[in-house]
Amino acid sequence: MNVYDAIVIGAGVVGTSTAFHLARLGARNVLVLDRKAIGEGTTSQSSGILRTHYSVQENVELAQRSWSAFNHFAEYLEDEEASSGLVKCGYMIWAAEGDKLEPLRQSLQGQEAQGIALQYVDAAQARALLPIAQFDDAALICFEPEAGFADAYLVATSFARAARRRGVTIKEGVTVEKVIIEGGRVVGVDTSAGRFLSDTIVSTQNIWTPELEQWTGLKLPVRPERHTVIALEGPEAYSYTMPVFKDLASKGMLYGRSYGGNQMLVSEGVAGETLATPDTEQGDVSLDDVVEIGAQVAERFPSFETAGLATSWTGVYDVTPDWNPVLGRLPGIEGLIAGFGFSGHGFKLSPAVGRVLAQAALGLPTDVSLKPYALERFSTGQLLLGKYGSGAVS
Repeated sequence: MNVYDAIVIGAGVVGTSTAFHLARLGARNVLVLDRKAIGEGTTSQSSGILRTHYSVQENVELAQRSWSAFNHFAEYLEDEEASSGLVKCGYMIWAAEGDKLEPLRQSLQGQEAQGIALQYVDAAQARALLPIAQFDDAALICFEPEAGFADAYLVATSFARAARRRGVTIKEGVTVEKVIIEGGRVVGVDTSAGRFLSDTIVSTQNIWTPELEQWTGLKLPVRPERHTVIALEGPEAYSYTMPVFKDLASKGMLYGRSYGGNQMLVSEGVAGETLATPDTEQGDVSLDDVVEIGAQVAERFPSFETAGLATSWTGVYDVTPDWNPVLGRLPGIEGLIAGFGFSGHGFKLSPAVGRVLAQAALGLPTDVSLKPYALERFSTGQLLLGKYGSGAVS
């Protein structure tokens, strides 16, 4: 019979992490369903940046726990062949005099309070770390050595392989059509491949979470939002030894990293284009967007004024009103757990989030309190608001 201890909807990096942790924590018969293939949705569009810097303190611990997993990925998965594609180059963030300066200072103090190693640097030291940049206007600069970037698709497929080794079944190309609810609790799902039964369902549907809203009648505030990412090739190489950067002094709160060991991958950390319906297909990257981002890059990286556009793509975030996720059990329906609304944080937090979702699903104490991430915060007004305004650096 098609009966399972738990069913996970979605085989992106959060869903595969959840499935792995369910099996690791003792669930013997877990099923993962995805309308596409493992990691083919928004996971494949991730910029892959890993950092513990957040202005929302609750996110710092999740990021810290996740970094530990990424930094020892093969050991964590108990698979010597597993790789996250980690490039450990560090993360540098700075702000100029103005409205971002004190929020940055407070956020850095929060990281230090949790034992995260940080280095405060001056402009000369910053140039030594990132010699293609200028820091004349920077009033506060901080370097986080235990940071970098990795490959989100590789991480998702590695989680999936490790989950399968622990007995998890993953069915690709299967669309969930309905969550079945009887007597106020979940009993299974109807899909394009038939009915599967379980009294525990974890939704990691990302931008497709509105489907869950339709099936349950719960109000789940999340919207799909498209963002543009470009890769620039300048006269100076952005090498793998140079840190990921976050420029709070720029209009678009730019973030970037090395791409291919030579080019600069860069995007804005502000609100993007809201989509009418969930869609991961590539959107148009307008020349105006390229010019706008390029002009900001040139202010910080002078030689990139003559950089050429190497490639571009779009990625879609599942965004909540406060730009932070909903994690844990959903109210009024027994056995239904969700993780959605990551707003650009999903990959960075995926190891820790997958573990706490699995713990919640199995009725175990969670590593961190999920109360701040509860759906109810949107009705009570206890939002997880970042100190820098709307954008993916909460």
